[in-house]
Amino acid sequence: MPVKQPVAADLEPIERASRDEIEALQLQRLRRTLEHAYENVPHYRRAFDGKGVHPGDLKTLADLAKFPFTTKKDLRDHYPFGMFAVPREQVVRVHASSGTTGKPTVVGYTRNDIDTWAGLVARSIRAAGGRAGDIVHVAYGYGLFTGGLGAHYGAERLGCTVIPMSGGQTEKQVQLIRDFQPAIIMVTPSYMQVIIEEFTRQGLDARECSLKIGIFGAEPWTEAMRREIEGKAGIDAVDIYGLSEVMGPGVASECIESKDGPVVWEDHFYPEIIDPDTGEVLPDGAEGELVFTSLTKEALPIVRYRTRDLTRLLPPTSRAFRRMGKIVGRSDDMLIIRGVNVFPTQIEEIVLQHEKLSGQYQVQVMRDGLLDEVLVRCELQPTLGPLAPAQTDAIAQWVQQRIKTLVGISTRVEVLVPESIERTLTGKARRVIDRRPKG
Repeated sequence: MPVKQPVAADLEPIERASRDEIEALQLQRLRRTLEHAYENVPHYRRAFDGKGVHPGDLKTLADLAKFPFTTKKDLRDHYPFGMFAVPREQVVRVHASSGTTGKPTVVGYTRNDIDTWAGLVARSIRAAGGRAGDIVHVAYGYGLFTGGLGAHYGAERLGCTVIPMSGGQTEKQVQLIRDFQPAIIMVTPSYMQVIIEEFTRQGLDARECSLKIGIFGAEPWTEAMRREIEGKAGIDAVDIYGLSEVMGPGVASECIESKDGPVVWEDHFYPEIIDPDTGEVLPDGAEGELVFTSLTKEALPIVRYRTRDLTRLLPPTSRAFRRMGKIVGRSDDMLIIRGVNVFPTQIEEIVLQHEKLSGQYQVQVMRDGLLDEVLVRCELQPTLGPLAPAQTDAIAQWVQQRIKTLVGISTRVEVLVPESIERTLTGKARRVIDRRPKG
């Protein structure tokens, strides 16, 4: 069954609005958000007063640059409920980050927040080509992570039939895809790679299954990864963006008719791009750190939240809203190797350029004396038979040379047999292991 292309009648009026209409709505909602945060969250009152600004100072959208940033540290410093802007009794659900690098960041939702979130994820699935009646296989993790329940409620809101599989149990994932015949899968791109590998392991061709659309998020992925997944699974792969501090999945999502970057749902989230070092707001088209201010959230209004994601804001195409470029990396995930800035996605692009390599890779960074050493581990395509050592050596040398030429660092490269690198079954792939001494 071919994917249905959206038509104008499918869209909400705001998705076809003029720029003036969108900005008028943003200004109205932004004023209300700043007032709500200032009046009900002690942290925001102190932060605003500390910068000498008041919600009433927002006369234009550009005035938002006068207000302070919010960081993950602010949320952790007020753990668990100190950033809530409504009484805890009005919070109907709590999500939280994993907290692997400290206290988790806690996010609360009122009933209206949950309703808004479901509506935006439904809008995102529709933008990806989904329609009422489609079967949606959700392989994002359920629980405190926002992915599973966010996708689930949105798919139900659209009128889809939901398979709440969650992550892991890869053999069962394949079995249910074969038995239930879903048209759509929502999952991290790295775990979709694992599912495709399981099809191959069982002697099946993933391109012959029922899936037509993959909605992938929760981690950065490249155009090379898109081509790899689309080719092996025979689907349209679209990017959905979100983070729990801002809402969860559905802050932005790609449209299937253009697949040219996630459309920011600007009626609910105001985006900025800043210089990550100076905090200066950059013009559309410039690469920098993505910052979001929520426009409609009740329980946890977020003002100028620094996502640490590096991207650009691009002009509208398929919808009236601006788009995000592909996330090129995170300002806090950037590796500095012998003075060179390196992002894991740069390595991914190179690995996927070689036809004999799969998209599975890992970068290990060590220090030998005063010098950084980098080991890139990658895997052969699972459909290949055993290769002679000379053949794998030639592949490794090719990868080494490309990294040296395009990224500017020297590496060692290991070409491994399939399934040598640890798989992530429930969340994001662990692409980088930094073993250098801290401090």
